[in-house]
This record gives sequence, structure tokens and C-alpha cells, in this order.
Amino acid sequence: MSIEQIVILLFIGYLIFTIDTKKENFPVPTVLILLGIGLAFIPFFETIKLTENTIYHIFLPALLFVSAYQFPIKDFRQNASLIISLATIGIILNVLILGYLIAVISPVGLGSAFVIAAILTPTDPVSVVSIIKKATGNEQIASMVEGESMLNDGTSIVLFTTLFAITTREKGFSFSAFLGDFLFVSLGGIAIGLVCGYLVSKIVHYSHYRNYQIMLSIILAYGSFLIAEAVNVSGVLATVASGMMISFEYGRAIKEAHFRESLDGFWMIVENSLLAILFLVIGIEITEYLAIDYWLYAVTIFLFMIFVRFIITYAVTKVIHSLSWRYNLLISWAGLKGSMSVFLILTLYAKNANVIDSDWMVGVSFTVILLSLTIQSLSMAPISRWLLK
Repeated sequence: MSIEQIVILLFIGYLIFTIDTKKENFPVPTVLILLGIGLAFIPFFETIKLTENTIYHIFLPALLFVSAYQFPIKDFRQNASLIISLATIGIILNVLILGYLIAVISPVGLGSAFVIAAILTPTDPVSVVSIIKKATGNEQIASMVEGESMLNDGTSIVLFTTLFAITTREKGFSFSAFLGDFLFVSLGGIAIGLVCGYLVSKIVHYSHYRNYQIMLSIILAYGSFLIAEAVNVSGVLATVASGMMISFEYGRAIKEAHFRESLDGFWMIVENSLLAILFLVIGIEITEYLAIDYWLYAVTIFLFMIFVRFIITYAVTKVIHSLSWRYNLLISWAGLKGSMSVFLILTLYAKNANVIDSDWMVGVSFTVILLSLTIQSLSMAPISRWLLK
């Protein structure tokens, strides 16, 4: 991607974000992706390619960090049991049930169907959270959706990696081994993130210049991620944990209010810039996979995906924290697919030599993501008002 292309993409993103001043009914990611599909037909942009490493090592750490440190700790405490349950047990059940349903209606085997289900399970609410808040004023539902999204990214990577290895016969399946790997990768990443966040929160006291303090936050976002990945634990959860830790530490220190103010200003620019580039490039990348042969399968899988998520959300909330069917439906509908799903698709594509029907899997998964981002986000505001009126 050339510097000229990046500047033009940023300018397009700036125009779209300028339109989205009230953050009420305007689904920015959807608009950006649709514009990206249009840009794919312009020769100037045909050299743009999105790789799994670019998403994972450049975009995700920053986007996860800004979501984590801005997430209110009191909201997490209030809904911790439900958020953690949905992001762990919920996502595992989702993959199992959705995988079986995909296997029934698709030409791929059960293993490949589970891989597709793992790709389509992580959620990425992005602008949906702000739409829910503006449309209904319900902070609790918005916090549940956002909190689950931050944590289920780490779970989805572990599930995808395990299922992919089983499907390609790189290793057999053992529940005890899977559980051990899952706990090691997840808890290890969280531990590294908490330690890094705590250390940076103390170090920042020795730096009285806001610019240097912001530099420390950049080091924290990417440093915790890289350290965790270096020791083979979850970099995603490390970044999330570090962001939440620094939010917790500065929530207790009134004298550091200026630090949060500076952090908000800087990371808002970073977040909007990265989101603009990411979703425009996803639109450009997705275009070549939108073959008509995939659409019937994609629509069916999309409907399965919504249905399974609603059933699991309803079951989990009944056990953990009873909510009405309206709240459950809204939480289910808010589970859009986005950057993490695209990363997993590109990971699958990069290893497609070992997977039967990988072209079909990639094409259908991309089409489902497009359906999710357009249908769910465009209807989020009216559905929110209808369900919570």
C-alpha cells in the first residue's frame, strides 16, 4: 500500500466520519466497506492487498487497546459474569452448534464447517455500541455487547487455531489438551497485560509531559501484545487487559485526569484513522470473493448465525443474569462480524494449500461478513427502538 493510497483512504474516512457527527443511525463501517467495494473497480486501488499479519500486528493492538481503556471498569464489574460467560462458554457452544448446522447445508465436511463457525463467531460492534446508546439510552446493554466483543476475540483465535489444526490433521483432538491450551493462552495473556498495564501506570508518574505519557501508552498497547505473542500466549487478551488495567489505575487517581484527556484525544484520532483504512481496504479485498454461487449458502448461514447466537445468549443470561427476550434479541443482533473475522479468513486463505474447499470457505465467509455488516448495522437503530420502547 503506497503513501498516496493511504492518504486518499484517510481523506475518504475523514469525510465519512464528518458526516457521522451525531453517531445515531449512521453505520460508518458499513458505509466504508461499500465504498471500498466501489474503489475496487478503480485501477489506482487494485494493488492494495490486506494480509492477516497487517490486521493482527498493526490494526488490532491499537483498536483493542483504545476500546479496553475507554471501557468503564464499573460496567465490567457489574456485568463481569455475563460478559465472561458469553465470551468463553457461549462462544464455544456457538461454534459447536453453528458448525453442525453449516455441515448439514454445505458441501464441506464437519471439520471445515467448524472452522467456518469459528471464523464467524467473534463480534465487532464498532459503531453499533454508540447507536444503541443514542437510540435507547440503555448503557447496560451497550456495555454487555462491547465487553463481550473485547474478550471473545482471544477465545475465537484459540478455537480457530485448534479446529484448523484438527481439520488439516496437524494434530488430533483431546479435550484435556484443548482446555489446558485455552487456559494457558488466555490466562497467560491476561496476566502479562495486567502486569504491563500496572507498571506503565506507575512509570507515567515520573514523566510530567503529556506527549511522553502518550508515547508510553503506544508502547503499552503494542509492547504487551508483542511480549505475550513472544511467549505463545494471547496478545489480544494481553492488550485488552493492559488497557483495562491502566483505565482502572487512572480511575482511582484524580490527579491523572489530564493524562486520560490527552490519551482520549490521541487515541480517538488513531482509532478513526485505523478504522477508516481497515474497513475501506476490507471492502476492496472482499470484492473478488463475492461470487453469486456463494450467496444462497451465505444467506442461510447468516440466518443460522443469528438464530444460534440468540439461543445461546438467552440460555446464558437465564443462568447468569436473567434478561427479557427483547434484551437478548438486541444483544444477539448487535453481534456484528468485523476485523477479527476478516483476520481469521485471511489466515485460512494464507494456508489454503492444506485445506479442502478453502476457496468456498473463504468466499462464503466473506459474503456472510458483508451481510452482517450491512443488514445488522443498518437496522440496528430501528430495532433498538422497537425492542426497548
